[in-house]
Amino acid sequence: MLSLAIGASLLSSCADHRGGPIPYDVQNFGVPDAPSATALGAGYRIAPMDTVSVKVFKMPDLSGDYEVDLTGQLSMPLIGNVDASNLTMAELDQRLTQRLGEKYLENPDVTVSLKSSTLRSVTIDGAVNKSGSFPVMGPTSLMQAVALAGGTTQDANNRRVAIFRTISGKRQAAAFDLTSIRRGETPDPQVYPGDIVIVDGSSIKSIQKQILNSLPVISIFKPF
Repeated sequence: MLSLAIGASLLSSCADHRGGPIPYDVQNFGVPDAPSATALGAGYRIAPMDTVSVKVFKMPDLSGDYEVDLTGQLSMPLIGNVDASNLTMAELDQRLTQRLGEKYLENPDVTVSLKSSTLRSVTIDGAVNKSGSFPVMGPTSLMQAVALAGGTTQDANNRRVAIFRTISGKRQAAAFDLTSIRRGETPDPQVYPGDIVIVDGSSIKSIQKQILNSLPVISIFKPF
């Protein structure tokens, strides 16, 4: 279980140094799994940071677009967090129907569809000027990916940038020092479609703080 997130510090006291349990300079942070040719078909399995559209018949307050967070959770009114990662649309439909029908609705009519997928783009979030998912058409480095997001904000800790990647079917992570990369002291790593990049900073969201501050040191070696 992730521990409680460390509260965001004031802008003036934002640290600018390496830190956290995600390891740096990892030598075996390899190429991610190749996307399946049927990735967006009926057998597509939901990945962290995907967005799904949920429609509950005659319940507009429950219907809408929901983003799956980095831990694979989808949060909905009434039922709270639901494990969504690695489920098909049909399986998530069944899970939401079951959860809503347990206490709140009689015979709920739920429809789930995929609105956007991260598997063909790089997701940049955290202390950047324009977070979001960006298509990757060719070889792209970490610095280029951050530039797609408008660069880092004034409160960013450029020495603490994490890349999350699926390798051998498991989520893994490694940390990088963007300041050292810019100075030419360390290589600029390649990012791939499906990668999630988070730049640390004083104002990043709570769930990102949890990820950056609470993963075990061995996360890169023992997939999470």
